[in-house]
Amino acid sequence: MPDLVTIGETMAVFIPDAGLPIRDASCFRMRIAGAESNTAIGVARLGHSAGWISRVGNDGFGEYILKTIENEGVDTSRTKVDNNHSTGIMFKQTINHNSTEVYYYRDNSAAVHLSPSEMDTNYIKSAKILHLTGITPVLSRNCEEYIYKAIALAHENNILISFDPNIRLKLWKGQDYRHLLKKILSDSDIVLLGLSEASMLFDTNNIDQIISTIFSYPKIKYLAIKDGSSGAWVCTREEHYFIQPFPCNSVDTVGAGDGFNAGFIHGILEGKDIKTCGIYGGIVGALATETYCDIDGYPTIAKLNDLASKYMKEG
Repeated sequence: MPDLVTIGETMAVFIPDAGLPIRDASCFRMRIAGAESNTAIGVARLGHSAGWISRVGNDGFGEYILKTIENEGVDTSRTKVDNNHSTGIMFKQTINHNSTEVYYYRDNSAAVHLSPSEMDTNYIKSAKILHLTGITPVLSRNCEEYIYKAIALAHENNILISFDPNIRLKLWKGQDYRHLLKKILSDSDIVLLGLSEASMLFDTNNIDQIISTIFSYPKIKYLAIKDGSSGAWVCTREEHYFIQPFPCNSVDTVGAGDGFNAGFIHGILEGKDIKTCGIYGGIVGALATETYCDIDGYPTIAKLNDLASKYMKEG
């Protein structure tokens, strides 16, 4: 059964050719976009088993998503094909170097109708790590209930919970979900969040204060605070390290945070120390920025090991 199980919506994403704005584009490339499936794919490329749970529409977009994720070695057997609701889609355009804008068409999509009553509890119980984001529980009330049910199962079966708030204000639609995200964070063992997200949740940019506040929740064992091209802080209750950014030729930062998560989780699954987990995360996240598609830059285990070895020698 999977080392990692994750739950969340994946959409078909359309990207204008030649970096054009949408208004000027006549040709688009179709790829997939989903924070949870991104992390599952990253983990699978690094040699671990991973499963992705969701719903897709009974349409060509859903078929494309399932085929793409399955081809990456991720198990989709618990993802439902919904005959009554369509697959969500999105469009992404580059505004300037390292800045993108997205447009969602996911209201009432199949994934919004994820039902707790359909959960395969034994499948989740079999995982070593349950990876969640703050995207899924704000999609609908039943998605929120699904996540809480999965959290309860993880707690009952000593499964590590990994959580990235992955704040998407467009999905909040004027509501404030900070309390919900902090509740899930407090129930997690592994917390992976951006510095800007930490600032939004805890009303401070002070790293020491953020670390202290997050570790005031007794369940949390591992913490990574991601700051993009500036690097990251990785911590246990006993150790804190700053991870210098891995050099790369960045063209699009979308997918980098999910890539960092995959590298970091890979380190935990391999029993590595917290600093090595952070180095793995930093490398995968950096490589993700070298392509215009979320997952195209994620490395194999051989490439990661080679780059990590060189990085550690030089560091």
